[in-house]
Amino acid sequence: MGKPVVAVIGRPNVGKSTLFNKIVGSRVSIVEDTPGVTRDRIYAESEWSGIPFVLIDTGGIEPDSDDIILSQMRVQTEIAVETADVIVFIVDGKSGLTAADREIGEMLFKTGRDVILVVNKVDSPKLPDDFYDFYELGLGEPIPVSAVNMLNLGDLLDMIVSQFPKEDEDSLEDDDIKISVIGRPNVGKSSLVNAMVGQNRVIVSNIAGTTRDSIDTPFEKDGHRYTLIDTAGIRRKNKITEDIERYSIIRAIASIERSDVCVLMIDAQDGVTEQDKKIGGIAHEAGKGIIVAVNKWDLIEKDSHTMSKFEKEIANELSFMPYAPMIFISAKSGQRLTNVLDLSREVAEQRKMRIPTGQLNALIADATLTKQPPSDKGKKLKIYYVSQVGIEPPLFMFKVNKRELMHFSYSRYLENKIREAYGFKGTSIKFVFREKLEKEQ
Repeated sequence: MGKPVVAVIGRPNVGKSTLFNKIVGSRVSIVEDTPGVTRDRIYAESEWSGIPFVLIDTGGIEPDSDDIILSQMRVQTEIAVETADVIVFIVDGKSGLTAADREIGEMLFKTGRDVILVVNKVDSPKLPDDFYDFYELGLGEPIPVSAVNMLNLGDLLDMIVSQFPKEDEDSLEDDDIKISVIGRPNVGKSSLVNAMVGQNRVIVSNIAGTTRDSIDTPFEKDGHRYTLIDTAGIRRKNKITEDIERYSIIRAIASIERSDVCVLMIDAQDGVTEQDKKIGGIAHEAGKGIIVAVNKWDLIEKDSHTMSKFEKEIANELSFMPYAPMIFISAKSGQRLTNVLDLSREVAEQRKMRIPTGQLNALIADATLTKQPPSDKGKKLKIYYVSQVGIEPPLFMFKVNKRELMHFSYSRYLENKIREAYGFKGTSIKFVFREKLEKEQ
């Protein structure tokens, strides 16, 4: 299904963010020598040996509790165990084994999960005298690394990738459609799950933030099998005061990665907010199928133009995903809820669609005749051929003479032509442009 999730945990100031940035390859997290400074983006996609994965930096959130270290590491451990495929526990090789390390190690040991124990800040091949103290944690052989100097990072990544879950035949043949219900707190996600399943499987409350776990609900309807994933509500950063609320974002990210289709719930009374855009952006960047469900539609005063007006406003606000269909629902009254499942099934099928290479090249040839490719300084873009090289999401590779001649506007034009002919409703489609070598021309 989705990319494996790797969680980096440990007490503050052991180098979690530095390791995160080195693996990702860019300075994504803020790094300072003060405990509790990581407030920037906490997840990013990376890859090793051609295997993609999602890396989560769990460090540096300052909870309200006076006992910052204890409450933080408990939450980190809880989230990592619940959501991550691989847990990387980092300790500080310079300060040696601490009481806080022992506390985290004890919690991890009790879970029975496999853990990769990393001793950071080992800046030379010679191990520090107290290195072997870390064996006391009972978590296996410690791996010495230096995130700053990138010492032994390759060996660490090899070990991480080796622990990714293997897809067995059952999972490959699994025809369940996995649907993540995503959105801000209190927009009605749990109510939607309960209404579609037909029983109260998730606690429903009008207090924002009730759902803090991602809860999977498998069920069957009209001969089709589904799994609904009710994700924790994602709050605006300036409203997150509890560390556990902050970490619910991690659960949502992991849930999105496991899904085929994401139902982005919008509150009809609020319209599209900045946070709605950010949440939709996570699903869009992950290449998932997306449906925009406008909830609480029964509470809106309507005339013959109301829905059309809402559709235009939402399309404008979510312009980065024009492919996402909209549906106006009421989780409370049950209005159009069956349509959500029908639409999810249609979107899931669209993500798996393949276009024969002959048809695709004929379509692109016609498109380039209708609208000539761009040129720059007398050099004109040439598209030699195109083929679909992937699904979920659909991925197309174009062989061209010069990548830089492919302007964004012309790429969008070609995407629109493909969509006009084949649909791809509810899913992003990705383009890759490769230059044709001289010997190939």
